[in-house]
Amino acid sequence: MKTVLAGILTLFVISTAMATSASAQTVRWRQVVGVTTAQGVDNPICATDQQGNCIGNIIHSGTFAWTTRSGGATVNLATGAASFHVEGLVINGTQFSGTAGPIAQVEGTLVCNLGGTMEAFLDTPPVNLSLQGDASFNGRLTGISGNCANPLFLIRIVNPAGALGRWIATGAGRTTTGPSSFFDGDEN
Repeated sequence: MKTVLAGILTLFVISTAMATSASAQTVRWRQVVGVTTAQGVDNPICATDQQGNCIGNIIHSGTFAWTTRSGGATVNLATGAASFHVEGLVINGTQFSGTAGPIAQVEGTLVCNLGGTMEAFLDTPPVNLSLQGDASFNGRLTGISGNCANPLFLIRIVNPAGALGRWIATGAGRTTTGPSSFFDGDEN
């Protein structure tokens, strides 16, 4: 009986340690930068073939160049806790220069395993983008799998509907804490 109890206790301690270490897996992007595509030119996020052509799912870029003053994003890959903030996300050029123009709402998008069999695009709920280009979110992403290789963080347009899904900013300066198993494996 003592051996069985010791075995159960050992399994409990191991599973608790694994859960605790998995929950520490956090990805941070120290800044958010605007998409620098020229007006009317697409700069898509996609997996590519050997010739550099987009294959599979494609996230198209906004149709103007965008800049930011500051921002950052954080996602805990084990719990789904997520947040982002951006300040001064504005258009460069056109009649909207220095403002967010007609873009009224954005969402944060975590991209996992781009081009792989476990590819996933996970969106935050929409948040308002002020005319000065300020937006923030603090909440949860659902559906993050145990393997999120080479994660990307994008800010995409929600409203107006004509530009729905286009990315206008991305997380940069990525750092991670916790176990590296979320980034390991060639299952992409």
